[in-house]
Amino acid sequence: MDLRSFLDYLLKEKRYSTHTVRSYAIDLQQFSDYTLEYYEVDAALEVRHPMIRSWLAHLSEQNLTSSSINRKLSSVKGYFKFLHSKDLVPQNPSQKLSALKKDKRLPKYVEESKLDFLFDQIKFGEGFPGKRDELLVEILYNTGMRLSELIGLKESDLDLADAQMRVTGKGNKMRIVPMNRTLVSSVKEYLALKRTNELDSPFLLILDNGKPLYPKFVYRKVNSLIGMVSTQQKRSPHVLRHSFATHLLNKGADINAIKEILGHANLSATEVYTHNSFEKLKSVYQQAHPRA
Repeated sequence: MDLRSFLDYLLKEKRYSTHTVRSYAIDLQQFSDYTLEYYEVDAALEVRHPMIRSWLAHLSEQNLTSSSINRKLSSVKGYFKFLHSKDLVPQNPSQKLSALKKDKRLPKYVEESKLDFLFDQIKFGEGFPGKRDELLVEILYNTGMRLSELIGLKESDLDLADAQMRVTGKGNKMRIVPMNRTLVSSVKEYLALKRTNELDSPFLLILDNGKPLYPKFVYRKVNSLIGMVSTQQKRSPHVLRHSFATHLLNKGADINAIKEILGHANLSATEVYTHNSFEKLKSVYQQAHPRA
């Protein structure tokens, strides 16, 4: 199945990030491989509704989570909706398919005390690489931004005088995120090292050779650094986003303010963090109340 025109549409017209478009491409290629192997179908025009349902069942048998399956289904539905709108297929075979009921899982986060220990006690390394790694984690935790947003962050997005930065989120939407004094100071130290090492790049965070960061590099760094203070299995950059939101809520921050900082389109996406806060309240109650 020719996917190029659809991926170009996502990138150029919908203005999705390259990371998101890459995910669409992987999902759709997996679906194409499945229809070719099991139905000997390699043209979108020949795909029928039962084939997609069979693929979803196949994914479920592989023990994928409902969220992962729904994301792949969303890719397929978006693809056929596009083809149908361009009159490239007479009907949309995915139109009547509904998303699976999501598993009720609370977002994983790192405890505040463990992150305090990371920043106060752990040595990130010497020179530019060490300061870059430290700032990388600081930005993720102090702003709650996404991995793709971090990679795309440029020096011109920073306003150190007013302690704020401009973040480009999903759908190319801009938002302003505040910076605390510690983060402003860390950025200034990092930029000084960047100039000393004559690393000229419009992107804020870069590799040792001056090239932009890439997702696997950031993931490996975050995974390794969180692993120094926590034994939990989930140690991705998104865990720091979850930690940011959970810790703010635990400190009494307004949920609508957190929603704006995170760049959520709907409050329901932010409300998931209130469950973590409630779990903490229940824990305190069980430990402190004499009749608990």
